[in-house]
Amino acid sequence: MATIDRQSATLALAHALAAAERGLPVIPLSATKLPALRSPHHGEDPPIHCRGACGRPGHGVHDATTDPAAVRALFAAAPRATGYGIACGRPPHRLIGIDLDFDTARGKDSMAALQQLAERHRFTIPPTITVLTPSGGRHLWLTGPPDVAVPNSASRLAPGIDIRGFGGYLVGPGSVTAHGTYRLAPGTAHLTPAPCPRTLLHLLTPPTRLRRPRRPTDHRPASHQGAGGRGQGLIQFVRSAREGQRNTSLFWAACRAYEHGFGDDLADGLTAAAVHTGLSEQEARAAIASAARLTTGHPGHP
Repeated sequence: MATIDRQSATLALAHALAAAERGLPVIPLSATKLPALRSPHHGEDPPIHCRGACGRPGHGVHDATTDPAAVRALFAAAPRATGYGIACGRPPHRLIGIDLDFDTARGKDSMAALQQLAERHRFTIPPTITVLTPSGGRHLWLTGPPDVAVPNSASRLAPGIDIRGFGGYLVGPGSVTAHGTYRLAPGTAHLTPAPCPRTLLHLLTPPTRLRRPRRPTDHRPASHQGAGGRGQGLIQFVRSAREGQRNTSLFWAACRAYEHGFGDDLADGLTAAAVHTGLSEQEARAAIASAARLTTGHPGHP
């Protein structure tokens, strides 16, 4: 087993270096498909939302790099890495990953759902790099324009179709996981990531929402303002967070709110809930702004 692990680690580094040479920023992954390096801020309370500014490795996708020496250093620090992740939304390719699941229990292939979506909205899915996953799904690689930040989403486009955009990553071909190996689909290895069709890009990018100024006469409790009743479960989730989980719970809830299009409207309620748990208002608003940047590519104004 140790020999196999060493072989997997060596192959993972080789594949990662090849991807970096093509301009794809990479990070080492464990067999669970998660970043292989532990956060240098693990156990700190309150949690620090560092994105690598401290200079130490262990910040997930924020560690991604195309520099060969830096890639080798990351893998040297993660000797049990068996795969690599490719950061999406980063120049020069600004990769957009279309993650198509295959439900073996129901025999449903989300590729068919994507094709139906293409027919309905009259766009063509271009030939592009395709990666086959161990579960029978596939990843389609597309590229986006420099002025558009595609957010991550799960089944928002259609059931079984997840999107990997800015702040997300794709498991690279050649990676070995606990469930099998990710491989390039036959006939696509010679291709380059194709530009995302304009219509599909529009579907992947939620419209920018303008926050409605609160009227001076609006005296409703903060937990009921703005979202028209939406997101109350997220607010309660934040309010029930225990010490040591407060910042993480707030960040997770804010990401979900922005993914569903009412993050700005729910920001005050989330802030009040976080303050109730013991966070300062400044900490709460900083976490919400980080969630806005991660999920929409634009700074939040909570």
